[in-house]
Amino acid sequence: MPDLRMFIEELDRGKELIHIEKKVSIDFEISAIMRKHDGKQAILFENVEGYSTKIVSGICGTKERLCKPLNVPIEKLHERLLHSIQNPMEPKRRSDAEVKEVQEKPRLTKMPILRHYEKDAGRYLTSAIVSAKSMDGKIENVSIHRLMLLDDRRLAIRIVPRQLYRLCQIAKEEGEKTLDVGIALGLYPPVLLAASALAPFGVSEYWVANALMQGGFTITNCENVDASVPAEAELALEGRINLEVEVDEGPLVDITETYDIVRKQPIIEVVNVFHREDYVYQALLPGGKEHKLLMGLPYEARIMEAVKGVSPAVKAVNLTLGGCGWFHVAISIEKQTEGDGKNVLMAAFGAHPSLKHAVVVDSDIDVHKPEEVEWAIATRFQGNKGLILIPDARGSSLDPSSDQERMLTTKVGIDATRSLLKPRDKFMKARIPGEEEIAP
Repeated sequence: MPDLRMFIEELDRGKELIHIEKKVSIDFEISAIMRKHDGKQAILFENVEGYSTKIVSGICGTKERLCKPLNVPIEKLHERLLHSIQNPMEPKRRSDAEVKEVQEKPRLTKMPILRHYEKDAGRYLTSAIVSAKSMDGKIENVSIHRLMLLDDRRLAIRIVPRQLYRLCQIAKEEGEKTLDVGIALGLYPPVLLAASALAPFGVSEYWVANALMQGGFTITNCENVDASVPAEAELALEGRINLEVEVDEGPLVDITETYDIVRKQPIIEVVNVFHREDYVYQALLPGGKEHKLLMGLPYEARIMEAVKGVSPAVKAVNLTLGGCGWFHVAISIEKQTEGDGKNVLMAAFGAHPSLKHAVVVDSDIDVHKPEEVEWAIATRFQGNKGLILIPDARGSSLDPSSDQERMLTTKVGIDATRSLLKPRDKFMKARIPGEEEIAP
């Protein structure tokens, strides 16, 4: 079965992996190197000070790298993800899981958990998936959560009011004091992509992962809690979320590359640890390109689907890195009638509630090139005609300029498509005959 190790080897053969052989510290130094190479090659840290474990990062640092194990071009990535969400496949379960080579009591402080930024509250696991089920076992959710190290047996978990939060609330209503969870890291990229996906409540992201991998994904049952983890993971923790006790969690740098606020969050009591004999620890830089891609890409797919409902000729959607991979989107369409641009903007805001600024452009504009989008705004946009302003709308608690407590923000939409009432040539960039044949 494909796993993280196979992918590391593939990246190495393709010269997409940097080997760091010098001794490096888990306190800031590894993160500094990760930031320097952010969005470029993946990194394998071979010599971690105080640990025998190797650390890998940047595995999902580009869309090309996410597409590689799926064997799809970038322009088909959204379609593949949506199809897998809509057509999930139950994965096989097996007991002879690679992740179960070693079983031991929790000693979390002995794991090379990184301290990333100077004002972080502590050491954080940032690439782990958390799986949990409803008490009757009928509903399973798998999602990525940041986990703050408290001591050898406890983690604080940040739970946004989404599906895991809902499972916690259901458990409370049924009189439960804890919720079983399986935590895993060291994962093949499609598994992380599936855990980031926006599957409906009741559809397991493990099933989405299996659909993405076309039946090549397997899971294994935990031994001490009612949860599952990927059989090919490098490391797994068995634990229980305490539904009665909360601690201060944060600050930690989030997708905005600024510090998120401190909140009261639940504790996970870890009861058991599994791992491969020589497991590879997978790290993810908070606020880095890998973080932005995994968090934003499923929303690109959702925006694409929503926009197609009002303007079928959609070419591309890009949650821009300058917009933190979260707040800003550029959408290109083949405009059919006047007003299409505004309909597309409203559909985008509806599909992604955290969206703050949206730009829609014509199909000749590459939404992945900021200078082309800006050129379209400069030459095809008039503020008195193409501007949409929505004050006091629901936004994101991550936006430091917003009302973070009430999550209110002002949304701005820009219709930078050409007017159909004027000649098309008026809006086209001039070309030079024969320029296409000239070598760079």
